[in-house]
Amino acid sequence: MKALASFVMRGRFQALMVTVAGAGSLLFCWISAAVLALVTLRKGVGQGAWLLAWAVLPAGALLYAYGDSGPLTLLLGTTVLAVVLRQSVNLPLAVLACVPVGVVTGLGIAAFGGEYLDQIVAVFGEFLATMEQQLSQGGTQVVLARPDARQVAGMLGAGTAVSSVLCLLLARYWQAALYNPGGFGQEFRALYYPPMITAGLALGAIALAGMGPQYRTWAMICVVPLALAGFALVHARVKWRGQGTGWLIGFYVAWLLFDPVKLVLVFAAVADSWFNFRQ
Repeated sequence: MKALASFVMRGRFQALMVTVAGAGSLLFCWISAAVLALVTLRKGVGQGAWLLAWAVLPAGALLYAYGDSGPLTLLLGTTVLAVVLRQSVNLPLAVLACVPVGVVTGLGIAAFGGEYLDQIVAVFGEFLATMEQQLSQGGTQVVLARPDARQVAGMLGAGTAVSSVLCLLLARYWQAALYNPGGFGQEFRALYYPPMITAGLALGAIALAGMGPQYRTWAMICVVPLALAGFALVHARVKWRGQGTGWLIGFYVAWLLFDPVKLVLVFAAVADSWFNFRQ
């Protein structure tokens, strides 16, 4: 991946070639988004905007042909986060910007992506119907809840928020690997939010979740910065105690497999904002 970043930074043509090639692909649009962020961070907002203008063409064609707005929203969302980081040089603020990015994306899809949402709801319905048949083979009737369009829109908004942050972090890692070795790890481990911001995010997530099942996916958008702060706390602890990468791998596996670990991570981030464990 470092070799790809080095190739991209050789000139405008190399960056343009990689960005346009990935922007029209559902599988590789994240590479284009990370390249956009890297160029914005290193060469400025103007160069990033020029690259984005070309990347929008294949992503827009994909939206027009198939109704899939994912690549386009990922490119735009990652660019917004990169601009915030470029102007502020503040990684926590850039990560926090994923909240409005996710909300605007979800609202835009809910307002203009009716047919696309209906298709996704239908796919979920077919998948859940198959699951019901398999689970009901033992004689017990199983009925699984179907997501509606509002839930799916929130899910897509949260997905864009997460993907944009991950692409930004990848670009920041590339930038550090090329020009400031070791700088990314130090910057990420220091990611922290003061109590007022943490309280606002937590209350926003609780309020949305309390509005009913239709808005629980929207609540996840508010949780994204808290989860990143929790991961930063875990990395800081591992570094402080001199533990190896094996411990981190085990933690990430547990986080993927067990929901209580996800909750503990968010609670740890909230507690850290009040007690500042890294001090």
